Parts: sequence; structure tokens; C-alpha cells
Amino acid sequence: MAKNKGLGRGLDAIFDENTFSGETEGKSVTEVSIYDIDPKANQPRKTFDSEALAQLADSISANGVLQPILVRKIGERYEIIAGERRFRASKLAGLNTVPVVIVDATDFEAAKYALIENIQREDLNPYEEAKAYREMIKGYGMNQEEIAIQIGKSRSAVANSLRLLDLPEAAAKLLADGSLSQGHARTLLGLTDKSLILPLAQRCISKELSVRELEEAVKSANKAFEKKNKKEESKRQELNVDYYSSLESKFTETTGRRCKITDTKKKKTFQIEYRDNEDLCELLEILAGKGFLDNL
Repeated sequence: MAKNKGLGRGLDAIFDENTFSGETEGKSVTEVSIYDIDPKANQPRKTFDSEALAQLADSISANGVLQPILVRKIGERYEIIAGERRFRASKLAGLNTVPVVIVDATDFEAAKYALIENIQREDLNPYEEAKAYREMIKGYGMNQEEIAIQIGKSRSAVANSLRLLDLPEAAAKLLADGSLSQGHARTLLGLTDKSLILPLAQRCISKELSVRELEEAVKSANKAFEKKNKKEESKRQELNVDYYSSLESKFTETTGRRCKITDTKKKKTFQIEYRDNEDLCELLEILAGKGFLDNL
């Protein structure tokens, strides 16, 4: 695999430079039974284009596997680190053995290399990439800055990618299958009312909206949501005024003391008036219990 200069020293930072200057450079190639090889369990790439896979299988049938698969040995079997697409296509082509390069790699190294290899090849869809970053954070204790350094991207690019995980499942599927672009998906996350994400995503696809057009739609939806909330809040306060007024009247009739109830988002108070110090003491003992003033 030729190094992508935009990735800086990403691979070298994970593995010894002489060992991993490329997938196979400086390493011996071995033919291994295809039945002794297992795909990586937490492979970042989850979807494979069946048509593209069939085309690769045809190429392999005609020319063989031109680039060995990178594997590590686990017990008597081999686990793929990089090259699962070649492995799948080789099975489709009916091969019994495939060329591999066997390397020593920890779980941590194998996971990071698989992620970077897929990103370099641009094999991951945006949602798979976001999930891979989450795996690096949760499974291997990396932070966004460390991931950014390893893959040669900015920290903000990693952060923006991780935001895609906030999409509801149905909208995430649209992103994963390519119906929705990453730019459209990020724009949808700006909706205040998250229940609108999927309907607006579907509208975006059916109307073929540009990101700019979607931004305007999101802006309009947010304004409508804010207006609706203000209207509902105003109505709630009107209802509260009537309700609290009734409570104040009933409290005064029952106790002989006037009160005031205030209910706003910032402040909620219940004020009780008293006539004199004797009335105050009586009120305190009612609220706090008899004996409240004994030791004062």
C-alpha cells in the first residue's frame, strides 16, 4: 500500500517504520489456505459493494492476488489486519490459497492499523468511520487529538465525524448507504427538534436538496420550533396565572394569611405574609414543627 502523504507518520507512529513502511515491503510473502483465515471481528468496514467485489474477483481470477493480505497469527489460525476485501474477492474467485504477510501485532496495533488502512483507501463510509473513531476512544483509550495525529486529520475533522453518531438509526442508515452525504448529515444535526431529522433527511433525498438548501430548511424549522415553544410557554403561563390565583385565594381563606406564588423559568417562589412577630412565630412552628423556636 503506497503511503498517502496527507497522513504524515500515521502508520509509522503505530508500528516500527522499517517493518511497516508498506503492507508488504521488506516482509516475506507466504501462501496460506484461505480456510485458515478469519476476518477481523471488529473490522471498521462493515459494508462491501457486491458489484465492486465481483469485479475484483474477476480480476483476481485473471491475474491472481497482486497485493498480499496482511495478517497476524492467533493460535493455529490467521486474522486479517488489512485486506478483507481482497480476501472476500479471493473466496468468490474460488481460490484455495492466498498470499499473505504475517506480522506480530497486538490487538491495539491491529485495530489502529485496520482503521488507518481503510481510511487511506477511503473504504469506510462516513458512519463506519465515525464508529471506528468511537471504538478507538472507548476500546483503546485514545482521545480525539491522538486519533487526529495517527490518521493525519485535524482534531475538528475527527470531532465532526463523531457527531454523526448522534443521528437516529434510520437517518444513520441513509448516511451509511450513501443516500445522504456527510455534509447533509452534519447539517441535519443542527435541528433543535431532533424528531425532524429523519423526515427532513427523506425530504432532502427526494428533493435532491443541496447542503445550502438544507441549511435554509433547518433554519426555518428551528425558527418554527422556537416560535411554537414560545407560544406554548405563554399559554402555560396564562394557565398558571389562573391556577395560582385560585390557590392564593384558597390559602388566604383557609389560613387567614395572604400569599403570592411566582412561577417562571428562572424563579419559583411561594411568599406568605404575616401580621406581626407573634404571627411569624406561629407560622414558623406550623411549617417547621412545634419546638422549632425552643432553643433560640
